[in-house]
Amino acid sequence: MTGKSVHAAAWALVGEQHGVISRIQLVELGFSAKAIEHRIATGRLHPVFPGVYSVGRPEVSRLGRWVAATLACGADAVTSHNTAAALYGVRPYRPHEPIEVSVPSGRNPRTDGIRVHRRRGRVETTRHQRVAVTTPVETLVDLAARLPRDDLEAAINEADKRDLVDVEALRAALEAVEPRPGVGILRATIDRRTFVYTDSRLERRFLPIARRAGLPHPETQRYVNSYRVDFLWRLLGLLVETDGLRYHRTPAQQAADRVRDQEHAAAGLTVLRFTHGQIRYEPAHVERILTAVARRLRQAA
Repeated sequence: MTGKSVHAAAWALVGEQHGVISRIQLVELGFSAKAIEHRIATGRLHPVFPGVYSVGRPEVSRLGRWVAATLACGADAVTSHNTAAALYGVRPYRPHEPIEVSVPSGRNPRTDGIRVHRRRGRVETTRHQRVAVTTPVETLVDLAARLPRDDLEAAINEADKRDLVDVEALRAALEAVEPRPGVGILRATIDRRTFVYTDSRLERRFLPIARRAGLPHPETQRYVNSYRVDFLWRLLGLLVETDGLRYHRTPAQQAADRVRDQEHAAAGLTVLRFTHGQIRYEPAHVERILTAVARRLRQAA
């Protein structure tokens, strides 16, 4: 390979890897140790982790830093756990947390700023946004072992919204996942009898109240009269909307909500709308209203 082609190959790899490259990769491309040290000394390579460099400038994007962490941990290393969840967008990115990377059990790299998980057995991996990562299913299993149920359900719902995996596919995929912490928790969380799709923590707070009111399993996030609704009990003709703090605050949105409710009423549905404050701080009131309305609708049926 000529000098020009070596540099072209290096630049192509750097572009693929969000601006970073490892010493091992440079050597494999044909760069000598002296050439690498010269580029470090002249500011063309900037250390990110031991043996991994950003090219041209010291600043590295979030994705570049995640790639650099996998390169620092050696062959077959992939982002995982919270870092994988942030990469997929199913959990918030927390810049002050260590980057989480999984490696085969036979290795134990130690680098400041990286939390390493040594894996026994087979773990499915993929690439997302040009970053090596555990698959969405494997990532949700890892999250299940550490998150409270409410946060886990939020991650599952977000994965579905982003078309990473739907719940039916997730149930099937879990059959092939080797037993480890998190598998049983995730399987129980998506049990057909208890799991429902929701869009917010507020909606997940509402579900236990509805169960205490004696209501059966609702349909969620369905379109009714051309509007997507939060909860629907079709046989009762009951529809419930939950209004969070971030939404339904402007006069225009409040007016749109009134039009929605009027269209549902014209179609013969009973509409109940509960606020964040009622669900969070007055659950007994919400339960009492649901119980009374459900009783009236059953009697009228």
